[in-house]
Amino acid sequence: QVRLVESGGGLVQAGGSLSLSCAASGRTFSNYAMGWFRQTPGKEREFVTAISRLGVTKYYADSVKGRFTISRDNAKNTVSLQMNSLKPEDTAVYYCAAAGTGPTTNANMYDYWGQGTQVTVSS
Repeated sequence: QVRLVESGGGLVQAGGSLSLSCAASGRTFSNYAMGWFRQTPGKEREFVTAISRLGVTKYYADSVKGRFTISRDNAKNTVSLQMNSLKPEDTAVYYCAAAGTGPTTNANMYDYWGQGTQVTVSS
């Protein structure tokens, strides 16, 4: 079992920045690829970014490419999401997730999920 706890959400103006963090506990963190997803009411969970076990491979959704950066620290069992140039359409609940397979954009491939943290971008 892997427990994931997100933090760092909040309210920010458009054009601003926010950093999310996800702390993992339980099984060996470096055994899991990690991903960030987001969801707004009435919509399906949307892939944002993913990172491989050692942080070598990273994937980004086109909508966040060049603005968001994912990173991980296996010594601290954390994965972070730096979000710059935020837009109102980035408003969502952001979830981190752990996959026993490699990094993937497919939410169904993730084994463990955090409870989510709200990000609100005002215009």
